[in-house]
Amino acid sequence: MDGPARVVALLPIKAHSEQVKKKNCRDFCGRPLYHHILKVLDRTEPIDHIIIDTDSIRVMQEAPGLSKKVSIVERPPHLRGDHTSMNDVLAHDLTRVDADIYIQTHATNPLLTSATIVSALLTFGSADDCDSLFSVNTPLNRFYTNTGMPINHDPDRLVRTQGLTPIHEENACLYVFTRESFNKSGRRIGSNPRMFPIPEGEAFDIDDEYTFQLAQLMAQQTDSRQLTGVAAKRNTRHATQLVKISEAKTAS
Repeated sequence: MDGPARVVALLPIKAHSEQVKKKNCRDFCGRPLYHHILKVLDRTEPIDHIIIDTDSIRVMQEAPGLSKKVSIVERPPHLRGDHTSMNDVLAHDLTRVDADIYIQTHATNPLLTSATIVSALLTFGSADDCDSLFSVNTPLNRFYTNTGMPINHDPDRLVRTQGLTPIHEENACLYVFTRESFNKSGRRIGSNPRMFPIPEGEAFDIDDEYTFQLAQLMAQQTDSRQLTGVAAKRNTRHATQLVKISEAKTAS
C-alpha cells in the first residue's frame, strides 16, 4: 500500500426511536443530537469518509452540508424496524463502501472525542492478536448473577473494590473492525476482539430520557467539545501510522 489506510466511519441514524421520541434530531445543547458526533468524526483527521445510514428525510437533506466527508446511504425498508440487528445494517453498508478499517459509532454518543477515536484506531493497529475492537466500561463493583451467586468476588473476603477483578461492560460507543473480520463473523465484534476502556465522561449511550438529560448536563459542564478540534490536530501526526494498521491486518 502506497498511502495511509482508508478509514471509513459508519454512523447509523434512524428517524424513529422508541424510548426518546425522535432523539437523534432532538435539541441537545443547542444543536440536533446527531450534529455532535458528526462534528467529532469530521474533525478526526484519520477518518477519510463518513457513511450515514438513515431513513430520516431531514438527515438526508441536512447532513451532507455539515461535512464534506459525508455520504448518505438510504436505509432500505426491510432494515428500518426497531428490532433490526445493527449487524444487518452494517452488512448492508459494507456493500456500499470499501475501506481498510471501519469505525462505527452512534448519534447517541455525543460526548465521545476525537482523541479517544484516534487512540482506538492506533490501539487496534498495534495489536497483532485481535481482529476487532470495542469500547468498554470497567466498573470496580461487586457483581452477582440473577440467582445471587457472586461473579468477581468472595463474600467471605470483603477486599477493597479497587482490588476486585474488573467486569468489562460494552458501552456501545465505538467499534473498530475490518471487512475481513466482519465477513468471517457476520458481526462488528469479531471472534478475537480487543476491549478498549474509554474515559468515564465520554461513555454515554443515550437510550432513555434519564441518560439524555444526564449527558446534556455533562456536556454543559465540560469544555471538551471545544477542545475536540485541538485534540484532532494534535493527533494528525498519527494518521500516517494507519498505513501500518492496514498492512498488519491484511498480512495476518
